[in-house]
Amino acid sequence: MDFFGLLTMIGGLALFLYGMKTMGDSLSKMAGGRLEQILERMTNNPVKAVLLGAGVTAVIQSSSATTVMVVGFVNSGIMKLSQAVGVIMGANIGTTATSWILSLSGIESGNFFVKLLKPSSFSPVLALIGVVLVMFIKNTKKNDVGTILIGFAVLMFGMDTMSSAVKPLADVPEFTSLFTAFENPFLGMIVGTILTAVIQSSSASVGILQAMCATGSVSVGAALPVIMGQNIGTCVTALLSGVGANKNARRASLVHLYFNLVGTFVFMAIFYAMDHFVQFDFMSDTANGAVIAMIHSVFNIVSTIVLLPASRLLVKLAYFTIPQSEDETLETSGKVLDERFLERPAFAVAQCKNAVYDMAQLILKAMNLCVFIQEKYDENAVQAIMEIEQEVDAMEDELSSYLAKLSTKPLSERDSKTINKYSRCIMEFERISDYTKGIAFAQKKLYKGKEKFSKKAAAEARLIYEATLEIVECMVSGFIHGEKEIAFRIDALADVISRVKKEIQKNHKRRLEKGKCSVELGMALTDMVTSLERIAKHCSNIAEEQMASETDQHALHQNARNVKERNELYKELLEGYTEKYSLEKLEET
Repeated sequence: MDFFGLLTMIGGLALFLYGMKTMGDSLSKMAGGRLEQILERMTNNPVKAVLLGAGVTAVIQSSSATTVMVVGFVNSGIMKLSQAVGVIMGANIGTTATSWILSLSGIESGNFFVKLLKPSSFSPVLALIGVVLVMFIKNTKKNDVGTILIGFAVLMFGMDTMSSAVKPLADVPEFTSLFTAFENPFLGMIVGTILTAVIQSSSASVGILQAMCATGSVSVGAALPVIMGQNIGTCVTALLSGVGANKNARRASLVHLYFNLVGTFVFMAIFYAMDHFVQFDFMSDTANGAVIAMIHSVFNIVSTIVLLPASRLLVKLAYFTIPQSEDETLETSGKVLDERFLERPAFAVAQCKNAVYDMAQLILKAMNLCVFIQEKYDENAVQAIMEIEQEVDAMEDELSSYLAKLSTKPLSERDSKTINKYSRCIMEFERISDYTKGIAFAQKKLYKGKEKFSKKAAAEARLIYEATLEIVECMVSGFIHGEKEIAFRIDALADVISRVKKEIQKNHKRRLEKGKCSVELGMALTDMVTSLERIAKHCSNIAEEQMASETDQHALHQNARNVKERNELYKELLEGYTEKYSLEKLEET
């Protein structure tokens, strides 16, 4: 091989790696976090965990990405270490799909239909379709599909370029002797481990080995230990991901390492022992892409079948390496916004959704406590509201920072809209928590001052508290379940709350003039009902964000009032809530 041949090989390798990354990233983006959410929730059954791990990895074309996500799950406390084992094993099986796709490049036949199966025959057509979708179609989903097709075409072009560039090496004795040396199991395993550890992709390193097979110098005996080493080298990514994580997450990365180490050494020990006595003739045969793919698949499937029943032993080995400490439970903070998830933006969006939903549930809890202490003062409930406000503040800061980082990543149009919605809604949640804290503080002040509302004032306060609790319940339910028309219900209730607040203030003014209420109690009541009205307003803002996001009506905020007042549902709800939360009924009773 001359200098220009070397440049061609390097260029082919570069295109191959770039195409693999582009295709994998685009496939992950198209999945939109759905595969990972399934992976997160359906791993109690070991066999199901293996199948899911294999399926997710086959789709996103990266066992390293799947394993890193699993480490993130364990670090966040979302997944138990015992659940992670099956997913990790499945990821090893799923990654073999790539090697089978790459093996198609080795198809040799004069038959027209068989030649069509060769990637070099159909990848140019896919590339053309991909370019059309990316350059001339203004649709994000179709653009993503186009990027996947282009990535695949670049991947296969790089594979063919590498294969063509290395063919002349078949006439170089030094190169032939190099692969002959790899027939030494230990040396071949070391080479495979180092190569995969450097490029951090077992699929890519297997593809490079398949390209080398084009020289005809790679025997099955030389390829087999290299493939074994590649399975060990792919563990580096997970081990690096475990750095800085909690102990359980580091154990998850070790389980990945131990699974591949034990599987490799057991497989090699049994296989080479049998070869010593039986002398397998096929070891001297020339390997091709399909043989490489078959060895890769058989090894990972057999290793999983053998070691899955012993998964508990792998967990125990990980615990032996990193012993459990007494204060270890403090490490699991329940933090779902792990930085590792940013490498797969679509999944990071799904994790943000979980965090925002948790935030919404905290708001509802705080409002329930506000209603409780309005009926009967309780110091513990007041303290709980204060703690919720601090937690919501911290979550708002963390989410804002995380969403800002996420917004710089390649996102689908839908995910981009989602994070914009979340960015605005978490600010509304934070303001609601501030008002619940203010209400709790006012109740505490009244209790310490031994001040009590009159029966009428207490009844009026109870009524507006109940209305505000209902609007918060509607907002949280609508936000979590994505109910499009929740805005009509919430806005009607918000209008009623605003009207009740004004009537309460008028009634207070009359009582104050008659000397039936003190100035201090009047100020406290005014502050409370004003806070409740503002909580209702923030609920209305969140509902409008939800409706705008779901219906894609970007002008909704400017025309929200006109839209609702023309809506029969809104009018019907307004009438119902006016009747339900009427101060006149209190006077009758």
